[in-house]
Amino acid sequence: MSPDLVVAGGTVIDGTGRPGVVADVAVADGRIVAVGPDLDRGGARVLDAEGLVVAPGFIDIHTHYDAQVFWDPALTPSCFHGVTTVIAGNCGFSIAPTRPEHRELVARTLQNVEDMDVETLGAGVPWDFSTFAEYLASVERHRPGLNFAAYIGHTALRLFVMGDDAYERAATGEEITAMQAVLREALRAGAIGLATSFAVTHRGVDGKPVPSRLADRTEWEALLQVMADERRGAVAVAAGDPCPIPDMYDLQPRYGVPFTYTALLSFPGGGHEKLQALNAAGWERGAEVWPQVSPRPLAFVMTMAEPFTLNVNPEFGSLMGGTLEERRAAYADPAWRQAARHAWTEAEVFVPRWETFEIGESAARPETEGRRLAGLAADSGTDPFDLLLDLALDEPDLLLRVRSILANDDTDAVAGLLADERCTLGLSDAGAHVGQLCDAPQATDFLGNWVRDRGVVSLEEAVRKLTKVQADIYGIVDRGVVAEGMWADIVVFDPDTVAPGPVRRVRDFPADAERLTADQPVGVHHVVVNGVPIRVAGESTTGPRPGHVVRSVPRPG
Repeated sequence: MSPDLVVAGGTVIDGTGRPGVVADVAVADGRIVAVGPDLDRGGARVLDAEGLVVAPGFIDIHTHYDAQVFWDPALTPSCFHGVTTVIAGNCGFSIAPTRPEHRELVARTLQNVEDMDVETLGAGVPWDFSTFAEYLASVERHRPGLNFAAYIGHTALRLFVMGDDAYERAATGEEITAMQAVLREALRAGAIGLATSFAVTHRGVDGKPVPSRLADRTEWEALLQVMADERRGAVAVAAGDPCPIPDMYDLQPRYGVPFTYTALLSFPGGGHEKLQALNAAGWERGAEVWPQVSPRPLAFVMTMAEPFTLNVNPEFGSLMGGTLEERRAAYADPAWRQAARHAWTEAEVFVPRWETFEIGESAARPETEGRRLAGLAADSGTDPFDLLLDLALDEPDLLLRVRSILANDDTDAVAGLLADERCTLGLSDAGAHVGQLCDAPQATDFLGNWVRDRGVVSLEEAVRKLTKVQADIYGIVDRGVVAEGMWADIVVFDPDTVAPGPVRRVRDFPADAERLTADQPVGVHHVVVNGVPIRVAGESTTGPRPGHVVRSVPRPG
């Protein structure tokens, strides 16, 4: 077959971990038809890759593009960084299945847990679907620019079956049976797996725990049994009761499909080493559990009107359903401040690291911008928490913007996590927390800062982690490797210069909403999706949107 596209003269690092070889890659009708030196180019379009790496398109397994895919089919900024396939619906927060009467409830849930604007969701989502099958069909009709796969989310599943009660109680036996039926239907329609959150950080409408957190072990294992019966995709867990991390190593062999969890991060004082050891021992026992690791610090930019990272504290959480005036009154109340401090003494995760807090924007005190909170507190002889609230109270509508780091800023520890062969790259959160962080440049950050500059793994192993490893976890059989017969998802980059580029704040979402984006990576030359170039010589192309909806298929055996 004569090719219609040839990626010529690059070093092909094919995703398997094998050493790179200089070769051409010929493409016809969206698939790779040949890989080898000096291929006949005929009348094909040629993309020059001389001196560059030719790799499979990167697969981002932890995104929240469920809604954004409708108004931004290019899935920016992931498309700029060599990502050609995304998996949405993480943490159980898919937008399908959803009954019409629950659309606002789902939107408000996403607002609280993933920093998605309710007005943006209302304006940008067509809501021409109810079931999961209808959702995937709608995405297909709207033609994504990248390949798109999605979990069915546990929170959405509970709301679909239980209605408002999903936020209030455990499920009955009849409701569990109904959830099993809906899950089975979604998997057969192509859901890439089941995602849930049991994490204490996830609070939804009015600060209540999200619905999946009200599930008991009976419900959870009933859903896992469907996954075992259908043998499709993977199970993704934000860990907590009734499925803490150690339990995954017992559950996974019982139910068969791979498990992945978010996230294995480094924290001050350690702790990640125990989880790495637990994971290594689990793999030795045959448990295929993939902790997700990230090359980027877990850092959030937030305003004190919606302080996402502080909401894990129940005193802050109780304010989520209230008015701005009620929040202002609480911040000014010494008794409330003391109660918040007391709650942190009992917290197990995400106790604020005040030394990392930095003032980002302050209309009332612009001289504080760029200063560390701890330094300002020391200068004034004030406690950092008290000073933070005092500064917020000085602002109109509490719009003091601060940046803080929660975890993953110990470079030696992060290097060890990234090099662990039984951990996988995840937690980009692309499409979520859009006003608070932008970790969509995960792949270019990994390749530049960690592979080239720090040498944590070889380039061949890094590409394998970003491609074939991800495809194998989810049973995606025809992507993740540059080889004859595979879909032609390809990224061409310069290993000597590749880097994530800057993050900037823009206002380009429906309903005039703002977000952070990273649309200027360094060293990413060409990106091809299903044989169609979407980026050429570092510039976006115009033309058809070539993405496919990637559906799960049953695993062998």
